[in-house]
Amino acid sequence: MTESDQNALLEGVPGLDGDARRLLMGRTEAVGAPDGTVLFQPGQACERLVLLTRGNVRVRMVSETGREIELYRVRPGETCVMSIACMMGERPYQAEGIADGNIQGIAISRGLFRELLAGSTAFRDSVIAVQTRRVFDLVGLVDELAFHRTESRLAARLLQRAGSSDQVEETHQELALDIGTAREVVSRRLKRFENQGLVALERGRVRILDRSGLSAITASDA
Repeated sequence: MTESDQNALLEGVPGLDGDARRLLMGRTEAVGAPDGTVLFQPGQACERLVLLTRGNVRVRMVSETGREIELYRVRPGETCVMSIACMMGERPYQAEGIADGNIQGIAISRGLFRELLAGSTAFRDSVIAVQTRRVFDLVGLVDELAFHRTESRLAARLLQRAGSSDQVEETHQELALDIGTAREVVSRRLKRFENQGLVALERGRVRILDRSGLSAITASDA
């Protein structure tokens, strides 16, 4: 690959400053894969990091029963947190990466990645920003998955305690004890219900506004 070709390739990678381009010049490999290609899977070692110039990568986990959970997507200008963690920690992948569209990019070695972190402020800041965002994204995902059953139990308890009226004369603490969780968890879920127009929160009680909406939540966990 000529120097001109190298320059053109690096220009296609978003977020690189002059220091990063100098470090990458002549030390990268152009890579590509068609839509649907399995790029990595659980148990595989990560020997290099791909910086995308085109297309997306879906990172997901698939259970033995075939249930899929998408953890995040990698787009041009972003780094794959799973790849970085596996490469730097020298541990195998714990998830699967799938090409979403025809992808193109450049591959860099573990050693070159370390050099970029040390020698390019822009690259280092970009990696840290993506890593931070992904941590909060994954916390949100865990919250949704872990507490889905809590929402279902809470909705069912509200309907049960209300009976034929629309009033539940229980505090958040009492509801938490009823369904076996923490008061803070119940308070967050009730606030979400309120934001969805399902309930109104009043001092020492909960007023039901949308019975069918609460029933739908209980049914979704059946």
